[in-house]
Amino acid sequence: MKKTQGAIAVFIGAASFGILSTFVKKAYEQGYNLGEVTGTQALFGALILWLLWLLFGKKEKIAYDKKKTPAWKIILSGVSTGTVSILYYKCVQLVPASLAIVLLMQYIWIGQLIEFLFFKAKPDWTQILMIVLILAGTLFATGILEEPLENFSLEGIVYGLLAATAYSIFMIVNGRIGNDYSALHKSALMITGACLLVFILLQPFSLFHPTTFTGILPYGLLLAVFGTIIPPLLFAYGLPKTGYSLGAVLSAVELPVAVCMSYLILDESVSYLKWFGVLFILLVIAWKNLVKSNSNI
Repeated sequence: MKKTQGAIAVFIGAASFGILSTFVKKAYEQGYNLGEVTGTQALFGALILWLLWLLFGKKEKIAYDKKKTPAWKIILSGVSTGTVSILYYKCVQLVPASLAIVLLMQYIWIGQLIEFLFFKAKPDWTQILMIVLILAGTLFATGILEEPLENFSLEGIVYGLLAATAYSIFMIVNGRIGNDYSALHKSALMITGACLLVFILLQPFSLFHPTTFTGILPYGLLLAVFGTIIPPLLFAYGLPKTGYSLGAVLSAVELPVAVCMSYLILDESVSYLKWFGVLFILLVIAWKNLVKSNSNI
């Protein structure tokens, strides 16, 4: 039961990530830059999470002295999620949203490689087959087969692959560090680390200009809720219960959600080939979980 609940949490958290590229594109269209977009998400996310913890974390405060993981380690681990935002949003700025998503999806095999190299976790044949099938599905779902690669920015592709690597590290770190904290407290600490990273590297102090602040506020709240509040909370709760391998499979839902959002909100053309890819990925996810469930019977 706990594993099922964890799987649902990871699934919803990843789906929330899927809508981000749409609102980032909208913010860029309004003239806001990378620092402002990333900074407003991190700032609002940290403020809201700490407010929620102050309101609902009283029981945990009493048991604070019993914790084993130092808070600074969790804050430091939040650098990984801040890095994901910076690299991914830069990628979205340089390439179409569909290509940015497929690049980010490379975290599936990058994460498995990291797990194998550093934690000696060998993937079984179903995980290997799942990776191959999902990667094949992403090629259809993004429409990358319908457009020559030379039309895309090499710089954007590099940023996308770096974002995928950072995303893999974020998921691995989230599943291993700070599990003796509540999901809410852990998320507040991690997003604080992400916020510090963004403000040190990008210095988006233009956010505090009244005109900029009021203009970007709607985007900041949307990005904070769906990018730094819902996913970290649900991942912090779900990943320790599912493990990285199953969590990575469930997180693939980010792609079909992103494609649907680009169709509904950005009015991007979504061909039958892309819809086939979305359906194919969902079927692969369902198959992998069915195999997993049968193996536990």
